[in-house]
Amino acid sequence: MKYILSLVFVFIFLHKGMGQGTLPETFFDGKSIVMVSNDPSARPAMEWKALADSVHSALVEAGGDPVGYFELEQVAISDAVQADYANAFSSRLVKNIIFVTRQKNNTSIHVAPYTGNAQMIPSTSLIGISGPDLQTAAKQFASLGANTRSKNLLVIDVPEFPNIGQNETSSAQQFIAENPLNLEVFKLGIPIEGSSAESGLLSYFRYDMYGKSQATILAEQEAQKSGIEQILKAEYPYATEWLTEAKTDQELIRDRVQFLLVKVEAREADMMKSMGLEVPSGDSTNRTVVKYYIKLIVRNELYIGPEWDADPDWQVALRNFLRNLKK
Repeated sequence: MKYILSLVFVFIFLHKGMGQGTLPETFFDGKSIVMVSNDPSARPAMEWKALADSVHSALVEAGGDPVGYFELEQVAISDAVQADYANAFSSRLVKNIIFVTRQKNNTSIHVAPYTGNAQMIPSTSLIGISGPDLQTAAKQFASLGANTRSKNLLVIDVPEFPNIGQNETSSAQQFIAENPLNLEVFKLGIPIEGSSAESGLLSYFRYDMYGKSQATILAEQEAQKSGIEQILKAEYPYATEWLTEAKTDQELIRDRVQFLLVKVEAREADMMKSMGLEVPSGDSTNRTVVKYYIKLIVRNELYIGPEWDADPDWQVALRNFLRNLKK
């Protein structure tokens, strides 16, 4: 019976050094951006904007000032796009990032102080709550601010879904539908997904990623590395280097790594639009796909190749991309 009841209660996940239920001070005295990740197979079915509408009053009741809602998958679609959003958030004096993650049997709400740079959050160990459904999670989150006086005034009553302006966007112009030159001269760096060499902390709160154990993550990384090695051996004749820890651009260039192999995963239509490509009509581009591209570090140029080669299977996508490098 105790085990059954424990599934109903909400668990508080705490950042080291903070007291139980303690939200960042900036939450009560600063603007917050909310990133929503919604599992389409969760029931009852709802769009991500409907989820934002359902949770908005709880965030306000807790003492926050949520000034804009964005779909997490669109923000984290690539490093370049994420940097654009970070610049926009900084210009709006945002102080916090809130994550709302809805899965089939779980809804989580987490808060982080905004870092002010493209990484956006300091780590994945954030203050937050997690409950068996949206209503429970929202109610428990609202209670976290019950004993703290908020300085946020004139908070909007309904969620807003702003767009960042064209003058704040540079990512679309950075993608080049060609192959990079001099791959035979310099090494191709390959970050291991989930390692410190990869900066995608936001993706941890995606509905399909949140809650994975460290053992599962390590096993997936090992399987990923093994799979990539086999494909590289068959399709890529030049030098490579595995990246398992963060390095500056200067350190990479010193080690003759001038190229990075980058993997992105998102809805195909969103991905093509973010890369400056025309999106075909129809529903086929609503699928979630993986796309690889190469970043030239010294000029911050992003090469997506001469042909669109994304695929739902990452191994197929990687093989397609490497073969297109030969064209």
